[in-house]
Amino acid sequence: MNKLQKLNKINSILVGTNNPGKFKEIKDLLPSHIRCFKPKDFKLKEPKETAKTFKGNAKIKSLYCAKKSGLVSISDDSGLEVRSLNDQPGIYSARWAGKQKDFSLAIEKIRKLLLEKKLSESKANFSCCISIGFPDGKSYEFLGKVFGIVTFPKKGTRGFGYDPIFLANKETKTFGQLSAKYKNSISHRYQAFKQIKKYFKFS
Repeated sequence: MNKLQKLNKINSILVGTNNPGKFKEIKDLLPSHIRCFKPKDFKLKEPKETAKTFKGNAKIKSLYCAKKSGLVSISDDSGLEVRSLNDQPGIYSARWAGKQKDFSLAIEKIRKLLLEKKLSESKANFSCCISIGFPDGKSYEFLGKVFGIVTFPKKGTRGFGYDPIFLANKETKTFGQLSAKYKNSISHRYQAFKQIKKYFKFS
C-alpha cells in the first residue's frame, strides 16, 4: 500500500519549520483534527540544507524531523525566483535575509539589483516543494508554483518573507495585502499541497 494512504489515519504530524508564518500556513492547510508539532517540541535543530534544489532541501528536512521525532513529518522548501536576476534568490531565499531572518534586507537587495538593471519590477514566481517524510526513511515530494511579478515599493503587512513585493498574475494586491485565507487558496504552497490533499482525512 502506498504509504501516503496512511495519512488519513494519523492524528499527529511534525511540521518541520521554525518559521512561524510558514508553520501557520502549513497547519491551516492540514485537517483541523491533526495535532501539529514544531521541531522545538522535540528540541530539534535545523538540519543543514545542502541540496541544490527545493526538492532536495525539503526532503532533507522532512526525513530529519521524521527520524528524530518518530512522527510523520511535513516540510517544505520554498523561495522566490526573479527572472531578471537569473531566478535568484531561489533556494537561497531565506539565506538572503541573514541569520536574523530580516526579509526587509532581502527585499532591499532585490530592489537594488533590479535598479542596477534600470528595472523597478520583473517577472517572478514563488516555488514550493512539500516533502512528506516517514520515520522509516521513505519520503514523497510535490512541487507547486505561482507566477506573477515582483514590484516596488512593497505593499502590505500580512504574510511574511517576500510577500509585500509579489503580485500574482490576475491579482491586484500583493501577497502582503491578501487575507491569509485567500492567499492560502492560490499560493505556491497550496499548489503543492493540493497534490497530497486527497490522502488526508478531512472532517
